Formats: sequence, C-alpha cells, structure tokens
Amino acid sequence: MKLAPLTIALLAASSVHAVSPAKPNAQTIYLGGDIVTVNDAVPTVQALAVKNGRILALGSEADILKLRDEGTRVVNLQGKTLIPGFIDAHGHVFNTGIQALSANLLAPPDGTVTGIADLQQALRDWVAKPQNKAHGIILGFGYDDSQLKEKRHPTRQELDVVSRDLPVIIIHQSGHLATLNSKALALAGFGPDSKDPEGGKIRREADGKTPDGVLEETAFFGALLPMFAKLNNQENEAIFKAGMALYASFGYTTAQEGRASSSAVKTMYQLAQKEKLPLDVAAYPDIQIARDVIAPPYYAQQYMNGFRVAGAKLNLDGSPQGKTAWLTQPYFVPPAGQKADYKGYPSMSDEQAAHYIELAQRNGWQLLTHVNGDAAIDQLIKGIEASEKQHGKPDRGFVAIHAQTARKDQVASFQRLGIFPSFFPMHTFYWGDWHSDSVLGKERAQHISPTGWARELGMIFTSHHDSPVALPDAMRVYYATVNRISRTGRPIGLDQRVSALEGLKAQTLWAATQYKEERSKGSLEVGKLADMVVLSANPLKVKPETLADIRVEETIKEGVSVYRRDERSAGTSQGCTDSARCSAVATTAMVAAGMLHHQSH
Repeated sequence: MKLAPLTIALLAASSVHAVSPAKPNAQTIYLGGDIVTVNDAVPTVQALAVKNGRILALGSEADILKLRDEGTRVVNLQGKTLIPGFIDAHGHVFNTGIQALSANLLAPPDGTVTGIADLQQALRDWVAKPQNKAHGIILGFGYDDSQLKEKRHPTRQELDVVSRDLPVIIIHQSGHLATLNSKALALAGFGPDSKDPEGGKIRREADGKTPDGVLEETAFFGALLPMFAKLNNQENEAIFKAGMALYASFGYTTAQEGRASSSAVKTMYQLAQKEKLPLDVAAYPDIQIARDVIAPPYYAQQYMNGFRVAGAKLNLDGSPQGKTAWLTQPYFVPPAGQKADYKGYPSMSDEQAAHYIELAQRNGWQLLTHVNGDAAIDQLIKGIEASEKQHGKPDRGFVAIHAQTARKDQVASFQRLGIFPSFFPMHTFYWGDWHSDSVLGKERAQHISPTGWARELGMIFTSHHDSPVALPDAMRVYYATVNRISRTGRPIGLDQRVSALEGLKAQTLWAATQYKEERSKGSLEVGKLADMVVLSANPLKVKPETLADIRVEETIKEGVSVYRRDERSAGTSQGCTDSARCSAVATTAMVAAGMLHHQSH
C-alpha cells in the first residue's frame, strides 16, 4: 500500500513526538518559499507545520494546509528560504557580549580600522560617547596587526596618546594577545622586573626589560580577568544577553561558551533559572580552573531552560595569526624579537596534557581541545592514544577545536581515534594572505583548516567562527568553508573546498552531531525542534561567491521568533545584522541593566 507523504510524516511523528489521534492541528505553517531540510532522504519540501515547539509535519502545501484550523498562523515566506537553525560548533557567546560592548577595532569588512591612527580615533570616539564616559576603562576589541598598514602591534606609548589617566586595553582579534597602555600595565602589575608567566610572554622594548605593551596568552589573560571579576551579577547577565542577541541576529539557535569560567557558568545558569533563554547555550568550562561547575546541577545531558554544561575545554597552544600557535616547523617570518627557528610554544607539558585528557575521559566529559599548531595536535593525539588504551574509544568524546595546521597524517589519526574535527575556515578569508606571506608560507597555508582531507576520508566536520575572534556571522563562515578566498581575492587551498551542501551541514546537521544532539536538531524532520532560520535567498541555488551576501531575515527557536530583520528597528535590542549595529545591541542590554564598568583605582 502506498502512503501519502503527509501520512508518512505523521506516522514518523507518532514514534518521536506524540500527536492527537484526532486531526493534528498546526500552530504555525510555513510555505511560499524554498524549504531546505538538510535531510538527504527528503532534501526539500513545499511546506512545514509546527506545534509545541517541534516540527509536526512536512510535505506539499496542499497536504500541510489540511492541518490548519482557526488558530493556525500561516507564514508566507514570499520567496525566501527556510533552513535549519545554525548551530555554533565553537564560539564564546558570553565573551561575545564583551566584544559588543567594546570599541570596534576590526578591519574591513567588519570594521574601519586600517592603521594605528584609525585605531586611536576609534578609541577616542568610543570613550566620548555618553554611555561610555563613566566606564573607568577604555576597552577595544578586534585589532589585527596583520591588517594594519604598519604591519605591527601598537605600542603602549601609542595607546598613551589616547589616555594617560585611564587604562587602555585593546584585545587582538585572535583573542590570544592584547596591547595595554602604561596605566593599564601598571594596574596589572607589569614592569621591568616582571617575569614571563608559564604559557605566556611579556613583549619588551629594546632594553629587553621594559614591557612594550603587548601581552601574549597567559600574561594577557592574567591581566584582563581581574578587571572583569569586579562585575556584578546584573552586569554579567547583561553581557550574556548581549552575546545571545548578537548570535540570534546571525541565525544561531544553539550557541556555545567554549571556555567558560566558573563565574560565567553560574551567571548563565542563574539567568536560565529565572527565564527561558532565547537560544540553547552549551558551556564547556576550562578543565584547569573551572572543574567545580562540570558537575550537577550545571553539567547535564538535557538543557534546563536553554542552558547546560556539556563538557570541558582544554587549551594546548595559541593562535597562528598571532604567531603563538605551537608548530613543528618554524614560522615563515618569526615575530619581532624571535629567532629564525621560532615555532611558537605549548600551553603545558605532554604530561599535563595527558592528565587532563584522561581526566575528561574517565569522567565521561566531552573534551573540546584548542589545537592550532601541528605540534599541539601531536600532543593531543598522543594524550588521546594513552587515554583510550585505558578507557577505550568514546563516542564523540574528543573534539579537536581549530586544528588549523593539521597534517594529512593527523587527519587520518582523527579518524582512527574517533576525534571529531571542528575547523576554522574563516581564517582563509580573514588571514589567508597573512598566513601565506608571513605565518606559514604559501605551501603550508594552502592546507589551513583541511576540510577537503576530512571529506576524502569520509569524515564529517564542523565549521565555526570562534566569536569574538570573528563576528558570529554564519553566512561568512559558510562562504569561507565553500570558497576559501582571502579578503584580497587570493585562493587559499582550493583542493580543500567542499560543496555548498557540505558547508551547510557543517553548521547544522554535522554540528548537531558534534553535540550528540542530531536526534533533536540540525535538520528539518518530524519530531525535531522547530529551530529554523529564514534567509533572503537559497544558499544551494546562488553562486558560491555570493553566499556572504545572503541575509538572515528571521531566527526561530522552538517555533518562537527570537530575531527579525527590521530596517526600522536596526540597532535595537532585537539584534544586529552587521558589525555597525552590534554596539547598539549591547548598549541596549547595558542600559536595561544599569551597567557601568568598574572604576579603576
């Protein structure tokens, strides 16, 4: 007996999500545009019905409209495209709120800073705004020495020009370095007699002693964290809300806080206790310093009002664009003050790394490990091999975050050991030229974020933005994964490109698989959550080079709209669709919370 498509859908629903034996009325029906399911069995449908936050049925318009009653809302997509909600494979939604509150120091196309003079002016403009004058600190985010015309970091003296009385801190786009003015250095306790902390570096002036303002890795983290430790719960909640609003504006229905502190976890959990979050947020606390929150009630398999601790995070090296990633071969051009054989450095010893890897597996925690350089990847592989000899191979127990310079043999090891790769192809756009000309040299740069090698082996992978390293711009991630073209138009490893469908899966179905949530998310199927995005065009039909031009029109979480693109309300607390509006989103949240940064003394 041949069953109608709608009948098949409802039969499937009965085993996943109960429907009434009577006519199963839909609360919302979507039709009138392309509906891309990311389900290979049924790639597209004409219409989709939602009830109680889940997908009730999919099929033809005629069949789905049979589920309508007097209370059903019918949404005509008017030629736009409905796809599954984007899932953040790796980012920092809490810290993204801090980015949105800071002076925008990004280079084009996400900002306007092309030189140190622009940077100084952006900081002056930021502190001149009424809502920022009383902050007691001048904070900027996103400067990139590779994109400044001077091709170097600013100095403390150049930040002193902005202010000598207030601390000035500007965070590198990589999130692994920062430059401080003299006031901020003094407040952080850095001077000529300061020693480099383990896993970090204080860059010095010509005398070899005086800090020049640039702090790397743990030196930077140690300087910045105490300043934000003074924020109260209301202020931290405002930062978190600003981050979620920004994510929603780019189409994300699941976000990640990928290296959470204990205080951040508690803030997010407490907010979720008070109200349902607009997005699902999965947190991965730092396994070195925040193990107290990798436990109930925070650690859970199911979301509580949209929040859960999903595992742990380990960091084994720095960033390639900041030249702190740990490589097996020297950097093409070493950073200032380093010798020709400079290869970066590890965050910890092999023994320490192996300890944390085994600790995570022993406790059943999914471990996300930051590894940019191939030496750090070797360290991760070695640690996992040792742990799996004791405990066996876990199901998606290990995720290699970034894996930017992974060699082909290392990708094969990922497959052998069951390591799930989450790549960072946005580097090909933002830093493709820098990697080719200064960081790695042309040959190594061609294979950065080797998605093509993963597909050759039949592996699935995810693509991410690592916000606030880059804006949580899902379409920019998509564009970079598929095209691998630098911002100047230079091809970066065209043999590593993947198809438009694979690029979409890398932020939807495959990302859900990374989280072990593929039964409820990642594709439009009966019984799954109604997590969806309305796009201005169908990404599977446009020319690949135009993917970044597609706009997010609406973000829908469990059937509820959490963001709508509205030209009349651009820059309000609804969210932002480009970087020029992001500060306004954050400011709205901050005004609502009455937040001011601490006054420095």
